[in-house]
Amino acid sequence: MSAESLPPLPQHRIVLQGGGNTGNTSTCAARLGLNPRLISKVANDSQRKALMEELEADGVNTSFFIVSEEGNSSFTYVIVDNQTKTRTCIHSPGYPPLIPEDLSQSCLLSALDGANMVFFDGRFPDTALRIAKEAACKNIPMLVEAEKKRKGLDDLLDFATYAVCSAKFPLAWTGAPCVPSALLSMLLRFPKLKFVIATLGEDGCMMLERSINGGFDAEEMDVHSLMESLKQRKDDSKSIPTCISSVVTKLTLNGMGTVTGRLFVGTAEKIPPPELVDTTGAGDAFIGAVLYALCASMPPEKMLPFAAQVAAAGCRALGARTGLPLRTDPRLAGFL
Repeated sequence: MSAESLPPLPQHRIVLQGGGNTGNTSTCAARLGLNPRLISKVANDSQRKALMEELEADGVNTSFFIVSEEGNSSFTYVIVDNQTKTRTCIHSPGYPPLIPEDLSQSCLLSALDGANMVFFDGRFPDTALRIAKEAACKNIPMLVEAEKKRKGLDDLLDFATYAVCSAKFPLAWTGAPCVPSALLSMLLRFPKLKFVIATLGEDGCMMLERSINGGFDAEEMDVHSLMESLKQRKDDSKSIPTCISSVVTKLTLNGMGTVTGRLFVGTAEKIPPPELVDTTGAGDAFIGAVLYALCASMPPEKMLPFAAQVAAAGCRALGARTGLPLRTDPRLAGFL
């Protein structure tokens, strides 16, 4: 076989950047205009300086970082298949972990001072729970990410005002037969939750919002049946993210209980295949946009398409942060 007839070698690109759920989410929120403060722990190693400088360049406050003189900062290799767009992650956790004793009371109070929202990614459960208890005393709303079943996550969700779940978590956690039933189970289990969202990748998202006032005369309906009726109203011809919602309904679940609220079905942007580069961090970008939307008092009908649009922008570049849009991005103009 001659050299001319050999198939072309695959293109390889390497991007070295900060990561982690909370780091990515904070970066997204900062680029959208918020001023996030990040509590985390790194080792005093070669990676620390680059990690912190990158966050600070995006406007994330790192003054509450704990720097250990020993151990190692966490590191993850993310291998993206150019053809299938699938990912393989090889994770080396940081050591030593963040523990409650790392945070002095004065540091914790300073971190929470003036905060409009606190976000938890479900890691370091003992430390997270300590922060959540302090935030609850100050009546600061909390958003908890439920990516997968983790130690201490149920205790953290007891304090949550809002929750954003991966597609698999609510089904695995509740054993429910479908996503809307699982979301209803979560609202029944955690009465402080105002809404819970399940992100569904290219299938968009689903959100169940509890109605605080009204709904006394609302129709009673099985939550799965309501979802099916909403899906029939979806316009799949649109490439941009959209959202449809129910009226306030008394949602039931197999005689287990009733929640009065609204169900939302959101679509994802239809990204042309040549533009889809890497879905790493798409869920983090979605949550970062939800945090911004909540702080901006954006209604759910606008929040869900906005978050989907932000997540889609991030999928058009390699790495979790490269493609995260700024607030001035023209693709977001219709939402702001």
